[in-house]
Amino acid sequence: MLSVETDAYFMKQALLEAEQAYREGEVPVGAVVVSGGQILARAHNQTERLRDVTAHAEMLAVTAASEYLGSKYLTECTLFVTLEPCLMCAGALRWAQLGGLVYAAEDEKRGFMSVGRQVLHPRTKVRYGLMEGEAAALLRRFFAERRKK
Repeated sequence: MLSVETDAYFMKQALLEAEQAYREGEVPVGAVVVSGGQILARAHNQTERLRDVTAHAEMLAVTAASEYLGSKYLTECTLFVTLEPCLMCAGALRWAQLGGLVYAAEDEKRGFMSVGRQVLHPRTKVRYGLMEGEAAALLRRFFAERRKK
């Protein structure tokens, strides 16, 4: 498993992706897929831009990482994402047999943990709360601005 310092670096990269989504008017969620200490893929939400409800950061990052590796399985990979994945994304992570998941902020309304950890593959290691404050603040700012409009 990666060290705390390295984990913080990768979550910061996911936050940079979330900030890009924010600038594009997307819900600010970012993700990076890491293996062997290297970022294989990075993505942010693009549901508005692509007019595709499945274009979540996690889905786009998993697709890019699978393409990079030439494999549909990500057993040696860790996904760093700024918000707890929804059920759709958690299902995709299960099918990809993701090795690890690290998410920053919890999503009490739509997060997969509302159903339970069993949605993920049994071997997927899960950690959360890393840089939660930064991720949650960006989401709060985005939705506060949306409510003003």
